[in-house]
Amino acid sequence: MLDRRAFLLAGAAALGCGPSQPDEPAGAPESGASGDLVESIAVETIWDGPKIGKSWFHPRACRTPDGLFMNVQTIYGSDGFGPVHWSTSTDAGRTWSEPEPVPGLGRKLHDDGVEEGVCDTVPTYHPQTRTILSMGWNVYYKDNVLTRPNEQRWPVYVVRRADGTFSTPQKLPWDDPEAARIYGSNCSQRVTLPNGDLIIPLTFANYEREDRLVATVRATFDGESLAIQERGNTQSLAVKRGLVEPSVVRWGDAYWMTIRAEDGHGYVTRSDDGLQWEEKRPWTWTDGEPLEMSTTQQHWLDHSDALYLVYTRKDPSNLNVVRWRAPLWMARFDPDARALVRESERIVVPMSSDGVNDAAHTARLGNFHVAHASPQESLVTVGESIPDFAYEGRALQARIRWNRPNKLADV
Repeated sequence: MLDRRAFLLAGAAALGCGPSQPDEPAGAPESGASGDLVESIAVETIWDGPKIGKSWFHPRACRTPDGLFMNVQTIYGSDGFGPVHWSTSTDAGRTWSEPEPVPGLGRKLHDDGVEEGVCDTVPTYHPQTRTILSMGWNVYYKDNVLTRPNEQRWPVYVVRRADGTFSTPQKLPWDDPEAARIYGSNCSQRVTLPNGDLIIPLTFANYEREDRLVATVRATFDGESLAIQERGNTQSLAVKRGLVEPSVVRWGDAYWMTIRAEDGHGYVTRSDDGLQWEEKRPWTWTDGEPLEMSTTQQHWLDHSDALYLVYTRKDPSNLNVVRWRAPLWMARFDPDARALVRESERIVVPMSSDGVNDAAHTARLGNFHVAHASPQESLVTVGESIPDFAYEGRALQARIRWNRPNKLADV
């Protein structure tokens, strides 16, 4: 059997993702997808964990006038994360700077021996103030092991100013009684409005319920501080932890939200104003057949000519992969049907091993994000996780090349 380093390096070579980062196809279109916008997909290695001795996880990027900005942190165990770092690229993600710590987003030791950190951080560029807003949420560790995962948690954000300096980390206050136990916007996509306000999706619960609710809020942002101004209606699902990790996009004449759930589905819903939402629907193909999902996030990939979803799902090829968290797929969204077009489905990041006969060695890809690198290219960034190999893995990006320019990539 390969040792963990040899196995991961072998996987890198198989994917064309070794240190030289050649552009190898990650997946070909299905036969009915010839009219789609995707010209090619190539998987590249950003940081090779086995080679450099640390595994970078939660790579999430945004486009700025200067290039790309990323937040990323190391992983060492189940929900065990190091301090939040930042990195930049000036060549559309072909090279990235060495990650540096974000001031204030390390760990703080409390009197009871519990350490408080930050994880699941998502950066977005705010053009009205020429700043980058990075938002995650707090997390607690005792003896380096996750503790108190479902209480006393809230959004934490920092601002990177135009001059490159960082603000002091701040908590996003919210006094809603339904969010007394926990609320967060972790791993979530949010929308910046033309006036600079933000539509932020939140997952939350009080001490009277185990399952979390989802709603969006409108918040003002002056380049230094966020303040919630109003809340929309509520989506709920009383199964296990309920609804978590919602992501929102503005596309066409509507807002769209995709939601992770724990009942074997993911969910989609529509809004005219970003606050009042239709009743959620489970993700299906346009013929009505549901997608089988297992408590994993989904994210939007928007192009000016079409909207896509990036996701994981059950497939004969991954039956023994935990939560079917590999491969990553993408498919075009049909807004009229509120469903995905099966013929457009592609693999974005393939499995690193056999998901049926060698699932223990198959890297899980359940924590990922999307960013526009240019009008011609978009990126799906993801950190590999292989628990049997001490969570060692690579930070990868799938480079999606469009056959028509994406007008939404402008900043």
